[in-house]
Amino acid sequence: MLTLFECRIRYNKPDEETGKEKRVTEAYLFDALTYTEAEARVADKMPEYISGEWALASIRKAQYSEIIPSEGDRWFKCRVTFITIDERSGKEKRTAQNVLVMADDIKGAVDAVVKGMNGTTADFVVTGVTESNIMEYFPLFDKEEPTIQNPTE
Repeated sequence: MLTLFECRIRYNKPDEETGKEKRVTEAYLFDALTYTEAEARVADKMPEYISGEWALASIRKAQYSEIIPSEGDRWFKCRVTFITIDERSGKEKRTAQNVLVMADDIKGAVDAVVKGMNGTTADFVVTGVTESNIMEYFPLFDKEEPTIQNPTE
């Protein structure tokens, strides 16, 4: 299970139209074990993305069961409902989960969810898609980070 934290960062950003600086707050998603670790990761990563002064405005746990990175430039929150049959009663059981997907548009987000869920044993339906305010997702372990090897090998 992922432990994700939505961290809202407040900073001054130049306005594209007027060139004047305006105060903005943007959301970034961090995979971390605790609030403290998430805050430390924010302090580590944000200077790479934001020049100048910035502040951590808020931090809260995010409720996503899975992250599906794919081709695209925006993050979409997809509500996926899994359909199973209760063996005892024979009744249909529906369980909803939120999935965060990167795509260019809503159709691309649905396609990415279907592709990402390929291989699951339960039937599912995408019941909702909304554009998220997440700017970037930082996984706990980047692909570029070296893996720790056992020194006894």
